[in-house]
Amino acid sequence: MNDTFRALYDTVLQRRDEQKEGSYTCYLFREGIDKILKKCGEECSEVIIAAKNGKNEDTVGEISDLLYHLTVLMVQQGIDLADVEACLAKRSLKTGNLKKFHQVDKNT
Repeated sequence: MNDTFRALYDTVLQRRDEQKEGSYTCYLFREGIDKILKKCGEECSEVIIAAKNGKNEDTVGEISDLLYHLTVLMVQQGIDLADVEACLAKRSLKTGNLKKFHQVDKNT
């Protein structure tokens, strides 16, 4: 997955730097942050719906769409893939970090 995701990230970087006619990625960069965020939100909702429907093939496709749009967001915001990888690596070392939730007495 790392090589595939790195290749996607590099392609998105290239599209940002070298506008290509007919490129959806270039279109997103031209439209700006509001369009990119809108697409991230839409794709997130589509992941939820696909997962709720229980068809893994559809869910995989929607997750892929979401990851693509998140990658565009990362590049637009100047977030390096290595920073995300480092954050995930650090988090993978954590264990026993389940948050304790405040209990509410609904009878009072």
